[in-house]
Amino acid sequence: MDFSSLGDCVILYVEDEKSVQNQTKMILDDFVKEVVVANDGKEGLEIALSKDIDLIITDIIMPNMNGIEMLKKLKFEYKKEIPSIITTAFAESEYLLDAIKLRVEGFIMKPINVRELIDTIYRIMLPIVQKKELEDCSFIVEGLAALIGGKKIEILRYIMNNLNEENIFHGSYQEIMDNVGVSKPTVVGMFKQLIQAGILEKLKNKIYKLKNKQLIGVSK
Repeated sequence: MDFSSLGDCVILYVEDEKSVQNQTKMILDDFVKEVVVANDGKEGLEIALSKDIDLIITDIIMPNMNGIEMLKKLKFEYKKEIPSIITTAFAESEYLLDAIKLRVEGFIMKPINVRELIDTIYRIMLPIVQKKELEDCSFIVEGLAALIGGKKIEILRYIMNNLNEENIFHGSYQEIMDNVGVSKPTVVGMFKQLIQAGILEKLKNKIYKLKNKQLIGVSK
């Protein structure tokens, strides 16, 4: 898995046990843009309402306000839909029905298995990240259309529409020629342009990586 896609993610981590909070935050800091911590549900609610949060990780049983009540208020009272992961102990199983009704995206049993937590964050955030990247790419494609136009823009659209989850394109010139209806010199020339512009990186024969950060730079 390419966890670099989590690099722009802002996580709200709600946990009242300081040792668990500090240890987990330290690990998450290596994968995401920012980890904002809260010591209970009340504090977590205030942060979620005042800051742009991509994902919430919350314990259940905490002073002042528990994690389930915090998520309920966010969803039903304040109409904020934020993907959430609950960290839970077996003793808290009576709360799980409420969590299921809230359609919480993930459950992690305590003590927290770090690998499981990172994998769960990745699973939840990947579709969101990909959607944003595709929106960025769509905007850029339309901007580039005026510059390169014609069949070349169709080649670029074909590449972007056939990326895997790690932004890798597997395909031959012949495949593009057949699907887009262009000549080989046009395809070869387009790939050279994209590589020289830093939009594509050739990894090996017939395998290319889309460099999204540089694409975003093109749009500015």
